[in-house]
Amino acid sequence: MTAGTTSPSTVDRSEFRHILLSGTWIGLATGAAVILYLVVARLLPSGVVAALLETIIVLVAGVAVTFLPGAFAASRTTQGIASAAAIGLWGTVVFMAVDVILLRPFRAYPWTWDALGGGSTWWYLPIWWMLGTFLAWLGALVTAGRVARGGEPAIRNLALPLLAGGVGAALGLGFSRVVYMPVAAGIGFTATLIVFALVVIARRKQG
Repeated sequence: MTAGTTSPSTVDRSEFRHILLSGTWIGLATGAAVILYLVVARLLPSGVVAALLETIIVLVAGVAVTFLPGAFAASRTTQGIASAAAIGLWGTVVFMAVDVILLRPFRAYPWTWDALGGGSTWWYLPIWWMLGTFLAWLGALVTAGRVARGGEPAIRNLALPLLAGGVGAALGLGFSRVVYMPVAAGIGFTATLIVFALVVIARRKQG
């Protein structure tokens, strides 16, 4: 490669077909994680073992939906960050198809899940559309910020602080029974992500 040439792997990817294909993989991965979570919840008795396994599933799925869109879009600039958000959004739409075709007909969710929405089976899908897009956007923002500082944008490096936040919240809030352990892990993971994203935004404004 000649000097001054940019590698295809280091530029934002925003082709429409690429966004749809990448989002499809995200949606299928989300569906697989949800199915695995439901299997654990149904087959294992309530207790520490089940909660720990469910927590691991939540954190792994969180890493995937947060950082894979940014990796697929090779997010480096505003365009790449927006493309990652679009990948996240399409991933939630694909998951909706998995939910409607596979999960709903088999009554995969307990009645209390629907009761949260006043008996509606559709209350959580718009929330997931927003959450999936939000996580992908923040993950891409953190990825771009890491690259701007000359850091390595490998997912394992980006995810470690967030996993630490998720595990810390799971252990602190979960074992004290303030919040169910997988829920606490998700809260800790997301809160840590938001903090890192705000740091990136603050540095961009200073620059």
